[in-house]
Amino acid sequence: MAIDLLLVDFGALYQPNASHISGGDDKDRVENDMIEIAIIMYHGAQQAAVLGMTDLLLAADRIATAVPSSASTPALVVSHWAAEGSEGALMRVYSSAPCGTTPSICILPPALDGPRDEADPVMTRWLQDRHADGAVLASICSGAFVLGATGLFDDRIVTTHWTYEDRFRGRFPRTAVDTDRIVIDDGDIITAGGVMAWTDLCMTIIARFLGDTVMMDVARGFLIDPPGREQSYYSGFSPHTGHKDEAILKAQRFLHESEGKIVDVPTLAAKAGLEDRTFLRRFQKATGHTTTEYWQRLRVSNAKTKMRDTGLPIDQIGWQVGYTDTSAFRKVFNRVVGLSPSDYRRRFAIRDRTPE
Repeated sequence: MAIDLLLVDFGALYQPNASHISGGDDKDRVENDMIEIAIIMYHGAQQAAVLGMTDLLLAADRIATAVPSSASTPALVVSHWAAEGSEGALMRVYSSAPCGTTPSICILPPALDGPRDEADPVMTRWLQDRHADGAVLASICSGAFVLGATGLFDDRIVTTHWTYEDRFRGRFPRTAVDTDRIVIDDGDIITAGGVMAWTDLCMTIIARFLGDTVMMDVARGFLIDPPGREQSYYSGFSPHTGHKDEAILKAQRFLHESEGKIVDVPTLAAKAGLEDRTFLRRFQKATGHTTTEYWQRLRVSNAKTKMRDTGLPIDQIGWQVGYTDTSAFRKVFNRVVGLSPSDYRRRFAIRDRTPE
């Protein structure tokens, strides 16, 4: 049975530093099962995300106690971990309630100063040990670089902020990156995209452990979109250029200079100085996209800019970016972005633009 959050006092849902184990149903839930969610406060971790996740997850736990049969759901306990002492060992520096020694989920928050190129060996080993203990590991935005140092991303598909895609591919070549998606839940590893994707990650965790009913109640109460939006709504096209294949880089430069309007393979192969079949093979290996996927994304990225910044009709925008078939343009746009052109414009257009 859903809770009508219009009648819920959200100020009472989360009281910092107050134990939520108070007897009754809460006590039964803790004895039944407990999920400790450890938020790792590594150097540069965004404090707004750390505190926001703490609030959101503890509010979800409070809401879960009001759901009938809540004794069958686990209690969520949120802890903060930070390096302490001369050796930098990670220790629990805050916990919303007494908990055990092994977290169930470990989250690497985003960092506003961006990814760090050097790995912390103590942090890396700690995360590897927690994963070996059975913990789920999760990252948000640049936190993916910290988690990636464990080697646990090898041969997996993960996400990070779309502007970091090229840098991430260069550092972790054995990992597939899909920055179209905001959250990729791979069971024992969960990755989330941009800085504010911590809300999406929390919704995913709440749904997994407390159920969809609690998750939807939290989403309504905090005015958060439930899972379903994608990073592709917001991102531009950030092609991989750190691959060192100079022939393919020439073709990429030509595609961008021509705005993806000259796309026949013989012309592109000639720009690269390669035979057609060799060019196609090397292009996909270097960029992670087929030539068709690449120029489609380039055209769609240009179309998104025009939809945000101008009042041009959508069909005219499609023609300007290289499509003579407006139906084909709309289908490609929807597939790449996850929204129709009209929905995209309604959501992201600059409101005071002057129609052209």
